[in-house]
Amino acid sequence: MLMSTEYLHPQWPAPARVGAAFTGRSGGVSRAPYNAFNLGAHVGDEAAAVAWNRALLRRELSLPSEPLWLEQVHGIEVLDADRLEAPGPVRADAALTRRPGVVLAVLVADCLPVLFAARDGSAVAVAHAGWRGLAAGVLEATVTALAGSGPLLAWLGPAIGAPHFEVGAEVRTAFLGRPDAHAPETAAAFTPNTRGRWQCDLRALARVRLLALGINAVYADASCSYGEPQRFYSHRRDGQTGRMAALIWLHAA
Repeated sequence: MLMSTEYLHPQWPAPARVGAAFTGRSGGVSRAPYNAFNLGAHVGDEAAAVAWNRALLRRELSLPSEPLWLEQVHGIEVLDADRLEAPGPVRADAALTRRPGVVLAVLVADCLPVLFAARDGSAVAVAHAGWRGLAAGVLEATVTALAGSGPLLAWLGPAIGAPHFEVGAEVRTAFLGRPDAHAPETAAAFTPNTRGRWQCDLRALARVRLLALGINAVYADASCSYGEPQRFYSHRRDGQTGRMAALIWLHAA
């Protein structure tokens, strides 16, 4: 018997024509270690199970189309989905659309998903922001691609929390070594631990970057993917595991 599927919906003042959701791990048909609602086709799960889960996702959320599943590489490439000419995965870590009916998605299992919506409902975007993407500028690239869309809202989804995200000095250096790193705020996102390493707060780092881009309306879900194994996948906790999706789209006006 299937468990009920859990979806989180951003608590943010986005226009009514903006649809958005974040999936949990319950409700699908994937077997261990992917149990149960794995949406990632690249993690070793049975293809039939992933296809079933994706069909369930589309049906339960009444999605207007199949999500655009990206080939994510922890980079800063932004796909303009309105210019997509051929079907199939595109190598990118962010995507945007200004057309109703186009469903954007990123897959995560500890990395930070970031949703964007224009306040006037003219455009939406999604970004996959692990520490590498954040340091390289995936949020800046996404906002640049949204130029002309007016003021933006941002939502930060479930991700690994600072108490569980231990990193080495090279990660801290990747952020603080930038001349535009807003050093005090960025440094505050790293807390030294007793092992000579650092606890890294991805959401704090994202907020620093978003504020620097002029986005003051930043909303967040504080859930920790690592700390809630019944609700979320976590690559750092489990190694071989499934993937959750952050999705956003525009309804017809």
